[in-house]
Amino acid sequence: MSTTAPSSRTVLAVANQKGGVAKTTSVASIGAALAERGESVLLVDLDPQACLTFSLGIDPEDLEISVHHVLTKGVDPDEVILRTDDGVDLLPATIELARAEADLLTRTGREHVIRTVIEDLAAADTHYDWILLDCPPSLGVLTVAALTAADGVLVPLQCETLSHRGVGQLLDTVHDVRRFTNRDLEVWGVLPTLYDGRTNHARTVLDTISETYDLEVIEPPIPKTIKFAEAPAAGRSILATSKSNKGAVAYREVAGNLMKRAARKG
Repeated sequence: MSTTAPSSRTVLAVANQKGGVAKTTSVASIGAALAERGESVLLVDLDPQACLTFSLGIDPEDLEISVHHVLTKGVDPDEVILRTDDGVDLLPATIELARAEADLLTRTGREHVIRTVIEDLAAADTHYDWILLDCPPSLGVLTVAALTAADGVLVPLQCETLSHRGVGQLLDTVHDVRRFTNRDLEVWGVLPTLYDGRTNHARTVLDTISETYDLEVIEPPIPKTIKFAEAPAAGRSILATSKSNKGAVAYREVAGNLMKRAARKG
């Protein structure tokens, strides 16, 4: 946490309703890379599978309160936020979050529930330079609420397949959110993941992304490496477990480019 003026805060939703695109790995790694650069960072786990929580060394089954209680019971987020060994703070998830969609569905203003939490943190003088929202792999209430709270959305996309139909659906949702709940939401771009530069297919996928969706491609692409699979078991991000690994190096560069993008915000 820091005492910097709240105007410098950047809220970034990381979203793709398709699983297996290294979304959670990207949130953990970008968060750790930003923290390495001296930024104060809060990660918010909005996935009932709680993969982000687990990957940062916290067993969801040991938690009595989580982001579910903040969103549906009005619990103060400061009571739930945890410090992690990676230098980032975490608003953790548990399987209870699966009930939040149903709990929020009939609630007035449900789209604004995450924005309200962020505003409550600011009102309590709990300031972060970055808040990264790890969206669930769906386009339900929680993802819409995350997009409503965000300045920008980053879309991790695996370079292994040409099946990008999900991106179009996500962009439709972004369009609706812009129209109804968050006029200022910007698509920051696609983050290519699981990239194998040795294959023509991966390079073709990379080349067609920006043309197909008219989106910026956030560089560099994140290479495929076994070290990503090993990091969560250690309860740390790849930046801590394999500092000089090509994946860690790429995420550091991505974080630097996102900081430049944030500086142009607005």
